Amino acid sequence: MPHLTVEYSANLEPMLDVMAFLRVVHTSALATGVFEVGGIRVRAERREQFVVADGDPANGFVAVHVRIGTGRDEATRAAMAEAIFADVTTFLDPLYRTSPLAISLEVQQIDPVGSMKQNNLHALMKARAATPRGP
Repeated sequence: MPHLTVEYSANLEPMLDVMAFLRVVHTSALATGVFEVGGIRVRAERREQFVVADGDPANGFVAVHVRIGTGRDEATRAAMAEAIFADVTTFLDPLYRTSPLAISLEVQQIDPVGSMKQNNLHALMKARAATPRGP
């Protein structure tokens, strides 16, 4: 964990480099020191149908949902959320200055009851880190 989902209004796509934004979110989550690289998943969901504020079609939104496993204290969750949100708003600032835009971030803890996972990425990341790469 975590699973970070970026939901955004389709009207932003001509002005938003979605893959660059996802890389920023990924880098930011990793930089918090709270998560291992093998657990981070970042994805985007474009929303074709939306109504924001007064319904003007120029209004847009970006919502970042951070789903994490339980066990981290409130201070850790708050610091992690603030750090990621700072990087999100920095990246989106040029768009925010020129377009009507709502930006949000929410952290949710995943209930361990009924939550299952299987992941070989942690071991793979450790193996890759231990193997020197060519020039």
